[in-house]
Amino acid sequence: NSGHSALCFLLVHGAADNAKQWTTLTDDQRKKIKTAYHKAGTKLIVSAFGATDKPTTSGVDAKQTAKKFADWVKQYHLDGIDIDYEDLYAFHNGTAEKWLIDFTTELRSHLPKEHYIITHALLTHCPRFSPKKWSGGGYLSIDKKIGHMINWYNIQFYNQGESEYTDCHGLLFKSSSTWPQSSVFEIHANGVPLPKLVIGKPATKKDASNGHMEPSTLADCLKQAKDKKWNAGAMGWQWPRADNGWFKTVRAHSWPCHEGK
Repeated sequence: NSGHSALCFLLVHGAADNAKQWTTLTDDQRKKIKTAYHKAGTKLIVSAFGATDKPTTSGVDAKQTAKKFADWVKQYHLDGIDIDYEDLYAFHNGTAEKWLIDFTTELRSHLPKEHYIITHALLTHCPRFSPKKWSGGGYLSIDKKIGHMINWYNIQFYNQGESEYTDCHGLLFKSSSTWPQSSVFEIHANGVPLPKLVIGKPATKKDASNGHMEPSTLADCLKQAKDKKWNAGAMGWQWPRADNGWFKTVRAHSWPCHEGK
């Protein structure tokens, strides 16, 4: 089983945080680190936008930004990019979908699928996968039009309310009336392929306002999902608390780690 680690963040104005630190290394240093990750079965990608950027609302050109980000990924020899788009106002006014479709289409034209990973990280409720909630169609519309360009979705099942997605039933099979049809199998029932629905959870209570599950409980949920033909995997937020020990526990009942891994 392969893994992926994301450097945060690549912003419209340039790299920040760990992504910026990556740029300060020499080519040899980056190559050595990347090789070590690959030997451990992990691809190294960069996460873009996050809560800081509001590219659509700010009037940023989608295609130009995609080209700039693709060039950055290539320049710094990464395996791909995760689009953590949180311009919520743009979803409310129906402008986000076209922007993301144009952006992702241009991005994929420069980062071909046979060589690079492109994923999208999204909040479960906003932009939600629930149908008939957004004038532009939300992520159901995006997936229908360009889903084949996106490797998978890192869905953030946290920070949505104290009691949201805190047990296997709500996480997997039936979400609350607050955020309807946003559990894993409800999203799938609305047309999104199961292999693209990665379950994202905070590693500890320190890593999110709410939505945390004990790793052993999450492990039980993953087994239930896998028993129903789901195989997308889990995403942990965030390192260093989402470490090898956390993932080993989370995978224990579905994809148990071999000794020493």
